[in-house]
Amino acid sequence: MHHEQEEKTNGTSRKEFLRNTALLGVGVSLAPLSSLHAEENTVSETGKKSGKGNNSARITILYTSDIHAQLHTHDEFFWENGKGVYKKRGGLAVLKTMINSYRKKNPANTILIDGGDYFHGHGVASLTEGEALIPIFNNIGYDLMLPGNWEVVYKKKKMLFDMGHANAAKICANMWHNTNDDNNGELIYQPYWIKVIDGVKIGFIGYTDHLIPKRQSPAYSEGIRFDHAEKNVARYVKMLREVEGCAVVMLVTHMGLAQQVGLGNNPVCEGVDFILGADTHERVREPIQCKYTKVVECGAFGSFLGRLEIGIENGMLKWSEYELLDVDPAKYKADKELQKLIDEAAAPFEKEMKRVIGTTTTPLVRYFVMETPMDNLLTNAIMWKFKPDIALSNGFRFCQPLAVDETKSKAEITKEFLWNMLPVDSEAKTALVTGKQIWDWLEKELENAFAKNPAKRFGGWFVRFAGMQVNFTINNEFGKRVNWVKVNGQPLDMEKEYSIVACEREGDPDDVLCRIEKVKSPKLLGTLMHNVIEEYLATHPDVSPKLEGRATATDFPPTLLTQLQGTTYEFR
Repeated sequence: MHHEQEEKTNGTSRKEFLRNTALLGVGVSLAPLSSLHAEENTVSETGKKSGKGNNSARITILYTSDIHAQLHTHDEFFWENGKGVYKKRGGLAVLKTMINSYRKKNPANTILIDGGDYFHGHGVASLTEGEALIPIFNNIGYDLMLPGNWEVVYKKKKMLFDMGHANAAKICANMWHNTNDDNNGELIYQPYWIKVIDGVKIGFIGYTDHLIPKRQSPAYSEGIRFDHAEKNVARYVKMLREVEGCAVVMLVTHMGLAQQVGLGNNPVCEGVDFILGADTHERVREPIQCKYTKVVECGAFGSFLGRLEIGIENGMLKWSEYELLDVDPAKYKADKELQKLIDEAAAPFEKEMKRVIGTTTTPLVRYFVMETPMDNLLTNAIMWKFKPDIALSNGFRFCQPLAVDETKSKAEITKEFLWNMLPVDSEAKTALVTGKQIWDWLEKELENAFAKNPAKRFGGWFVRFAGMQVNFTINNEFGKRVNWVKVNGQPLDMEKEYSIVACEREGDPDDVLCRIEKVKSPKLLGTLMHNVIEEYLATHPDVSPKLEGRATATDFPPTLLTQLQGTTYEFR
């Protein structure tokens, strides 16, 4: 969608639309945003201010997302030749050195973006409600950031504080204040941001997942209203293209790869050059070509850096090159200045974080969509502690793996790693549910993970459990996926009541547990999940969780690694 196009919008040409609405109404309805969004500095490749410029440029966009506060180099999981392989990756000081090495190649024309879920996922982040991560983020030198679905975890006021103290510009066009004060109905962050390089305007529009109030504990996002990106993205694309005169328009999104591909196939994205995606930790190595734009996503935990090179000639995008790069500590040394800040942030918690609470003889990994060894460990612990019929764990994706070194027979599980697995230390809660409730709930959870309409897909994977076996067909329609269910080895009895234990979700009604509604006899158990896991590991010092067939599909293997089907994408 370019300036010269005369497409009809509700029977009106674009020129007429602008003349009749945008040029008149923008000054009233969006003038305050316009004063915020544009960084009106024109820089040349020498880094000096230039005049109007020649309307041509080579621009580098560096992109991270879903770092989840992972400060240190860690084990990372790769899928090679049909099996899991583990390598050392990440570390924010290593990431900074790598970023700077690419900045030097195009110093005046490089933009650094983070796609969200930065302030949560590690013990140091949780214990300081994200504050310890602020100076680290600022030291890396991000230009632009987006709120992810976990930025709300410390509640609205703290999200505003943490992101507010970050030096980067903040954008999100689908989060509104939903309060009784003067802010009610206003966008929380500016909807878009413009960078001018060599006389060329690059526009970025931000979106986070509209399903946050359902995906997260409802209390986290109290006071915030969300909408799907499709509600206003065409409006902002038109704004950037035809009012601001942007040569390139990109969406920075934290919606999950399936939702982002769905958006890229939606006509509202005509005129969008790229969707820089996040949320599902996918590693897109070749941009996914959708009907209206291309989609990328760049992994998680600071293990990867996305690099997008674009060429502008005569005010138009002429070429682009994208690659996903490993943050490899063998290639890049840790930046000393940032490492000092990281060490200072971690110091008050170091003794507790390094405390060994157990060992595992098999890798703890959470990348599989249907069943994971990591969550089998957690649900085993719940079964051991409370002895319910069924133990549940949400379909979490956060937490890098813990590998067992080939030269050793065990890997140490530290309190730090427990915080990575469960960065919210929730209270255990029990209730009674009927077999019919379980069956219907499983159908809803499968729809959340595999809905044919991408807009209905949650970013998380399928729920995990112990005490139960479930077989399903992913490609069936909603309500027809579950084939059979067994509890304690016996077929599910629709009339029988079963006891379940799961984490409490703050803000849920009392009769809701793990999104199962109208449960009977709900009761908080007075024990936090961290204590449950530590007690279990103290009595089971050498655990060896693995895939056991608790969740199986007739149409995909147990090692399924992505929700997204029907494209060329493969997780590796």
